[in-house]
Amino acid sequence: MVNKYVLLVEGKNEKYVFDHLFIHHGIAEGVIGCRVKDGVSKLLESLQQELRASDLERLGIVLDADQDLLARWQAVRNRLAAAGYAGVPVDPNPEGTIVEQEEHPTVGIWLMPDNTLPGMLEHFVSFLGADKDPLWAIADGCLDEIPADRTHFVPSHRIKAHIHTWLAWQEEPGTPFGSAITKHYLNADAPHAQQLIAWVRRLFDLCLETKEEL
Repeated sequence: MVNKYVLLVEGKNEKYVFDHLFIHHGIAEGVIGCRVKDGVSKLLESLQQELRASDLERLGIVLDADQDLLARWQAVRNRLAAAGYAGVPVDPNPEGTIVEQEEHPTVGIWLMPDNTLPGMLEHFVSFLGADKDPLWAIADGCLDEIPADRTHFVPSHRIKAHIHTWLAWQEEPGTPFGSAITKHYLNADAPHAQQLIAWVRRLFDLCLETKEEL
C-alpha cells in the first residue's frame, strides 16, 4: 500500500503503542502508514530510500535515544543532511522536531522517551501513569532484591524488567504495551502521550481534523 504519510519505528512494540494511541485520540486507521524497521540500525540505513519514495509527502522518524541522546540525534541529523536537508537543528526540539525543506518531504523526528532524556520506549510507557501506581515502586524494589550473580539483564535494560514486572501484576498479567493502553492500565491522556500526539498531528497536518473533532 502506498502512503503519502509514513511513520518509521524501530519495532513492533512501538507500532502497537502508536496504533492504540491513534485509536484513542481519533486518528483514523490508514491515514499514517507505520513501518517497522527491526532496530535502529536498519531504520537509519533505510532513511534515504524511504525519502526517495515518489508519493511521500511527510515522514516521521521515531527512535530510542538510548544512553546518549545527542549521539543518536547526530546520527539522524547526518543522514538527513546527506539526503539534502539543510535546516535540521543542532539540538532536538523538546516538543518533537519537524523539518521542512523545499522540494523534499517534510520530516519529523521524535527521540524516545521525550526528546530531552536518554532512554527508550519503555521509559515513555512508564510515563503513562505506571510511575504513579504504588505498585511501580514495589516492582522497582523487587529488582533490587535480585542477587547480582542472578541479574542477567544489562543495567540500561533495567526499565524493561521494571515495566514488565509491573505489567505482570495487573488484572491480566503480561498484557502488551498497546493493549495496556486500551485496558487503561496506562493512561493515553497522560501529558507525555498528549505531547507525542500533538507532534504527530503537527507533522502530518492533522490539526484541522482535531478542531473538527472538538
